[in-house]
Amino acid sequence: MLKSKTFVKKTRSGGVMKIVREHYLRDDIWCGSGFCVECKQESSVLPTDACIESNLCSFPHYLIPDTNVVLHQIDILEDPLIRNVIILQTVLQEVRHRSAPIYKRIKDIIHDAEKHFYTFTNEHHRETFIERLQAESANDRNDRAIRVAAKWYSEHLKNAPAAEELRIVLLTNDRGNKEKAEESGILAYKCDEYVKSLIANPELVDRLALTPDDSSEITSSKFLFPEHLPLSKIQAGIKNNTFLQGTFRASRDNYLEATVFVHGEGDESKEVLIQGLQNLNRAVYQDVVAVELLPRNQWVAPSSVVLQDEGPKDEDEADESENMLKSDTNEALLRPTGKVVGIIKRNWRPFCGMLVKSQIKEATRHLFTPADRRIPRIRVETRQAAALVGQRIMVAIDGWPKHSRYPNGHFVRNLGSAGDKETETEVLLLEHDVPHQAFSQAVLSFLPKMPWGITEEDMKKRQDLRHLSVCSVDPPGCTDIDDALHCRDLENGNLEIGVHIADVSHFIRPGNALDQEAASRGTTVYLCEKRIDMVPELLSSNLCSLRSNVERFAFSCIWEMNQDAEIISTRFTKSVINSKASLTYAEAQMRIDDAGMNDDITKSLRGLNKLAKILKRKRIGKGALTLSSPEVRFHIDSETHDPIDLQTKELMETNSMVEEFMLLANISVAQKIYDEFSECALLRKHPAPPPSNYDILIKAAKSKDLDICTDTAKALADSLDVARVEGFSYFNTLLRILATRCMMQAVYFCSGMDSDFHHYGLASPIYTHFTSPIRRYSDIIVHRLLAVAIGADCTYPDLMDKHKQSALCNNLNYRHKMAQYAQRASVAFHTQLFFKNRGILNEDGFILFVRKNAIIILIPKFGLEGTVFFENKDQKPSPKLTFNEEGPTLAVEQHTFSMFDKVKVTISLDASNIQHQKIRMALIEPVIPGVSVPAPEAGPEAKKARLDR
Repeated sequence: MLKSKTFVKKTRSGGVMKIVREHYLRDDIWCGSGFCVECKQESSVLPTDACIESNLCSFPHYLIPDTNVVLHQIDILEDPLIRNVIILQTVLQEVRHRSAPIYKRIKDIIHDAEKHFYTFTNEHHRETFIERLQAESANDRNDRAIRVAAKWYSEHLKNAPAAEELRIVLLTNDRGNKEKAEESGILAYKCDEYVKSLIANPELVDRLALTPDDSSEITSSKFLFPEHLPLSKIQAGIKNNTFLQGTFRASRDNYLEATVFVHGEGDESKEVLIQGLQNLNRAVYQDVVAVELLPRNQWVAPSSVVLQDEGPKDEDEADESENMLKSDTNEALLRPTGKVVGIIKRNWRPFCGMLVKSQIKEATRHLFTPADRRIPRIRVETRQAAALVGQRIMVAIDGWPKHSRYPNGHFVRNLGSAGDKETETEVLLLEHDVPHQAFSQAVLSFLPKMPWGITEEDMKKRQDLRHLSVCSVDPPGCTDIDDALHCRDLENGNLEIGVHIADVSHFIRPGNALDQEAASRGTTVYLCEKRIDMVPELLSSNLCSLRSNVERFAFSCIWEMNQDAEIISTRFTKSVINSKASLTYAEAQMRIDDAGMNDDITKSLRGLNKLAKILKRKRIGKGALTLSSPEVRFHIDSETHDPIDLQTKELMETNSMVEEFMLLANISVAQKIYDEFSECALLRKHPAPPPSNYDILIKAAKSKDLDICTDTAKALADSLDVARVEGFSYFNTLLRILATRCMMQAVYFCSGMDSDFHHYGLASPIYTHFTSPIRRYSDIIVHRLLAVAIGADCTYPDLMDKHKQSALCNNLNYRHKMAQYAQRASVAFHTQLFFKNRGILNEDGFILFVRKNAIIILIPKFGLEGTVFFENKDQKPSPKLTFNEEGPTLAVEQHTFSMFDKVKVTISLDASNIQHQKIRMALIEPVIPGVSVPAPEAGPEAKKARLDR
């Protein structure tokens, strides 16, 4: 059966176009029920065992939720208790248009066979399709379509054998829709009515999202915030430049301050400062908001005060001081200031944190404190508060009424006990949006079938390099070996150097589920005790890993060089290699240094090391930066898995050797793919920092009577090389650590969407990532581009689409940034565990930064940073502080602190706030009366003495 709609449309050129839309209807679409004998279905999704214990529905029943129930109660639908559900095509289409994350979640539920969720294509069924009536809104038409489908199911299954008691239950929170359904003889309940009736899981009530009707019942009539403007007014205001659109970024240190990043072309982007509770106007971190600039005489400077929301006595009252902050009146420090007038797009997600139980006995409303300080507290209703105290939980925001001090939300799930290693790892992965679920069967189905081996057909397409003395050099315990190298003498006196990279793109073909999952994850994430793989372990640690004494596919970059490391020729080839040794950096270094070893692998390593030194010297001569960042390595107890030692990583010549050839391969490949595909090459750039970024570095050097030139990367590199202070050997390292903090983030980009290719830190005009395809998806794309460039593989449309490449780059940049944050959080947590077990330690450190009321100290032994505060609300009287911004210096009583001063501190774990435990440092030397603490006895005894006190 065919329905068609014909209408005419005016074109841009002024002509008229006739459009005919055809809509096909069928009568052979299955209902999906195991009871049904009419539908000739091969298998049924909806079972005959359709009983869910309920006080309302004591009979077998199938559920049909409407669109708003799916959008707002997805946490309920995900619960194992909720099953035997019919998702209508009407509902699925509406959800897809309104929320991509919810659409993905409902599709995942539908694919879970144990949930028995069936998708019924009611829009193409002859008896359930309806046309929109004249003057009927699209929303009303869809509500009617849902009622018609529910009625059809009731009639369709009424006469089925053994289905006499089966009922269809419509779940809707729309009062009008519910009344119309009941008038039609359909059994309908509000979602909360149905959930509260369930016997098997009374705690499921806590996961109900508050609807606008619910939230109005528990709020006062007093308005704490201005009304948000409707979207139509916001769009008109943005069009006539009355309002600005940007991303809301809450402050970590001050809950009454935020900035809105307003996107613009090139240098047109700017930040608007927002201060005070009313001006923040219920915006949450990462929301897209509309802001109105305040008159210039109301502009303020960023606050230097650290403020955390302790919560007013009445949680629906706002203190008047929360709407104004004391700020610097210095004209030079004033920033464009505004207020939030509306929300364009909410970017809410479930948040991890802890419940603060209400002091009122029998109360069901409690405050949830998120782990991320940029997120406001959330009010939740739960009857299991006593059981959730001390637990890490997840909570989702439902809404934020204008008369409520905090947003309303609902409990999602319990993650486990706070402080537990598994729980805290789960929290940091969730908070940094790291995909860490097990690989699905759909993904795993695209893996090679085992046992796997190289065939004669494979060898015809590849160069056989199995005879070469190839070896890999990696950190201890590395199983995902991406790269291997070789060096051999040629008859003409030159050298052949090969960088062989795992050929991951051979196993991951474009567009399949495995490829899509790798693209979504973007990168492997390395935590202190755990690795979250980008690709399944069969590839990452086995078939792609270039382990020793096994044949593996590789993508090889091979140079002919002379003895001065000048490149004579470069070629790229798909190959088969057999690595002769998997070495650690220390083992490779030992071979190079041991004069008694002269086997082929050792000779190869010595040749590589010699050339690497020349390459590095040349690179630095061109202006490449050698910066410093303290990295730590934990020694883990094999039984308890707790950190028992913490050391900064020691770098050897072999680290630099591998790095030089990886850099050279990346540069060579970048040039090749850009030459072939100038519009769609995936490259990596490192923007030059704005001059203001270097202010702190220049001031720090001046404090030691040294000048740092930052005009170019080469000028900076040269300045850092000669910046020495007699008798202070660590000074240059400190300066390089500081220079690292001044740098911009390196990013991926598509060559057809940008004109600035330069990599500032490497002083290279072009760069990409080719050498780590097991752990970076960017490298897989680069491998595909290179394979097409040398005729080793065929292209596909997305690879040549610069807009899709650019969108992919955005995701990769986001995933890499989140992975870095997650890794830092893992190091911070394991550092806390280390000091928890060690008690108080006394260590030497250096001042890295000077603030108005504190100094930030680096402990070189542990690569650890901490803050010593000189103002404490419990300390009476506070010491006299004088801050000089020019230095910068901080005078505390009679002593003046400057950057890079040496100090001695005690280090301990402050566990007074179980959610935000932190490393506490207290000053021992220099001795300042009323500020310094006496040096305690370090180690476990000190811990015992402290407990005894």
